[in-house]
Amino acid sequence: MSKFYKELANCIRFLSIDAVQKANSGHPGMPMGMADVATVLFKDFLKFNPKNPSWINRDRFVLSAGHGSMLLYSLLYLTGYKSVSLNNIKNFRQLESICAGHPEYHPNTGIETTTGPLGQGISNAVGFAISEEILKKQLGKKKINHKTYVLAGDGCLMEGISHESLSLAGHLKLKNLILLFDNNSISIDGPTNLAVSDDHEKRFKSYGWDFLRINGHDFKEISKALKKAQKSKKPIAISCKTTIGYGSPNKGGKASSHGSPLGDEEIKLVRKKLKWKYEPFKIPTELLSEWRKIGEKASQKAQKNKVNFSNFKSLNSFKKLIEKVKIEYTKNTKLIATRKSSEIFLNIIAKFPYLIGGSADLAGSNNTKTKDHKIIKPGDFSGNYIHYGVREHAMCGIMNGIALHSSLIPYGGTFLIFSDYCKPSIRLAAMMKQQVIYVFTHDSIGLGEDGPTHQPIEQLTSLRSIPNLNVFRPSDTIETFECWELALESKNTPSVISLTRQSVNPVRLENSLKNKSSLGAYEVLRTGDNISVTILATGSETSLANDVGHKLATDGIYSKIISMPCQKIFDDQKEEYKKKILGETELIVSIEASETNYWKKYTGTNGLNFGINDFGKSAPYKEIYDHFDLDSESIVKKIKEKL
Repeated sequence: MSKFYKELANCIRFLSIDAVQKANSGHPGMPMGMADVATVLFKDFLKFNPKNPSWINRDRFVLSAGHGSMLLYSLLYLTGYKSVSLNNIKNFRQLESICAGHPEYHPNTGIETTTGPLGQGISNAVGFAISEEILKKQLGKKKINHKTYVLAGDGCLMEGISHESLSLAGHLKLKNLILLFDNNSISIDGPTNLAVSDDHEKRFKSYGWDFLRINGHDFKEISKALKKAQKSKKPIAISCKTTIGYGSPNKGGKASSHGSPLGDEEIKLVRKKLKWKYEPFKIPTELLSEWRKIGEKASQKAQKNKVNFSNFKSLNSFKKLIEKVKIEYTKNTKLIATRKSSEIFLNIIAKFPYLIGGSADLAGSNNTKTKDHKIIKPGDFSGNYIHYGVREHAMCGIMNGIALHSSLIPYGGTFLIFSDYCKPSIRLAAMMKQQVIYVFTHDSIGLGEDGPTHQPIEQLTSLRSIPNLNVFRPSDTIETFECWELALESKNTPSVISLTRQSVNPVRLENSLKNKSSLGAYEVLRTGDNISVTILATGSETSLANDVGHKLATDGIYSKIISMPCQKIFDDQKEEYKKKILGETELIVSIEASETNYWKKYTGTNGLNFGINDFGKSAPYKEIYDHFDLDSESIVKKIKEKL
């Protein structure tokens, strides 16, 4: 057994060594160290289908230690995935090669998720495992019954997101989750004992995980551990003691093999030591044939039947109900916080079966949980709402996994200020074009007495600067409904819905069948025919902008008020429409209770920007608005001075 498996594993090792050497950059050490474990996993345990990489009931293999990407690319090529050719591997880390420096998600390729920022893959894997349990409950074990394997390194386990994710996985008893720990005790700086002395077994067991220790180069131990893992009643971690750069006489077990090519002379020595007589990128026919048989056998085992999601209610089935409630609220002049408006919308669509809600311990503040939500609990995945606990970063990483898994649409809530804890995962969702929805409430100084630690200032700008992310800041109930609709229709773009704690005046008093927020910006008020000022605003400041417009009109200065719920969507409009919004007056003014510089792309250097370029204050919110001159009198005065 050992000799045959070792030869198969050496195919992975030398493809990785040669690709890194040709690219003159990369990380050969991890693929060399984990090749034995990966060989046993793919040959004897993993359910996958190279002919149909998106087969719904496949096991998911997530490479959290994404720097070792050549391990994954080698496996995909060897087992017969059409997505990765030998030419792609020869062009590792080069422009347009699917074999990027770190794995980048591409649908239907075998690359399940984008990893590289350490620990992200662990959170994604937890999301995959949760989705599997949800769909297994909805569709039955005959159609959905698979595992999620995640390969993580020492660095992944040092990252805080790993603690958050592993803790929740243990709490939920995700018995379909198997973590393979590449325990090589080496990081970039050298031995891991420079920075960490954790007892990993105690750590995992304290989370509610099972834990096994094995020699990661002993094929019998690897196989025995994976057999045990299939029957575990809890999530299980297998600590695989490996040698980084296995087979390298001078660099094996050392940091020098972690993130640099081995060099031509050392590679010659590795070839000699592992008795590999073949030229670079050459896999002998008999070994490539054996690997292809592994892929073929896996394809034959794959289920032929497809899972049909058409029995689920579509979003269209909720449209009439949404429209009915929109009509009701155009007649409602009550002041309502937009976080409450969001809850009203969720009450309508809570039974939409694709939608999986949640919050980072703020359900009552974010208004993300409704009477129709059922909690997902340990051993019971029949629900549609996850209590993530105070784990903002893990929540967003897990939601990426849920979105990647199949057809489920996750949303999760926290305060806008804590989007800073979420940003790495939000950025990856945007990069992967995943439909993830972030409900960020308490979106300005309007939250009041909790003070500057909780009052977002620069967060909207930070989020708006992320490519392929829709950042919505609705001004009232109708716009909140519209922004939710857009988020649910945006299949390839994640969405932030930024919502107020404080009640706001309604801005939309007339019903429209058209979703006006779909334009990104549109006119909500015109105070006269001959206007001299264009006022742009979002969220709670849109009604303030209306007040400013009315006050200016009493002095014969006429304006139009533009609500801009989503800058990105507006920026994507045709030039003709953008000119219609921005090109009518010389003076353009922005009003938003956040930092002001980002608005200058619309107002220009001659415009006026009303907002906050300092930290907030702890006080009743109306007093804070007055303190920062975000009141109609102060704004009117400065506009008059400018004119």
